[in-house]
Amino acid sequence: MDIQHLVDRLEQVLNDSSRVPLSSYLMVDGDKIFGVVDQMRVTVPEEVKRASRIEGEKERILAQAHEEADRIRSLAKQEASELVNREVITSAAQQRADHILERARRDAIVIRQDADVYVMEVLANLEEDLLRSVAVVRNGLHKLQADQAAVLAEEEQVEGAGSKIPSGD
Repeated sequence: MDIQHLVDRLEQVLNDSSRVPLSSYLMVDGDKIFGVVDQMRVTVPEEVKRASRIEGEKERILAQAHEEADRIRSLAKQEASELVNREVITSAAQQRADHILERARRDAIVIRQDADVYVMEVLANLEEDLLRSVAVVRNGLHKLQADQAAVLAEEEQVEGAGSKIPSGD
């Protein structure tokens, strides 16, 4: 039974009581009043205990909520810090990568220029070698042509001299 119901019953007993004429006093049924009061004595401590338990539960829930809120705040701060650190690291890595790429581009230009100079030297040397080889080939051809012309000239002389020789017929 709850306390509100008992208060309502007590009020009903008082309302049902008769008035003493010419006064504000009531004539009440003592047994009914004491019965309700006895029930209140039993019920009130139970209600107080329940209210005390509820109050304790409320305090425990509030403490848990505060702990959970502190934990969530701590995690949020930690995550924010990690995100900032990650951003700083990412930014530093990007700057380093840009620096490396720029240095690689400059090195590539230098290497390309050095390679071009080297290729030009090799090609110039090859051209000189080829020109010398062409000169040797031409000299060889001229020598062969001269030798061939000399051989032909000798043959003509021999043939010409052979026609001047009397035949023994």
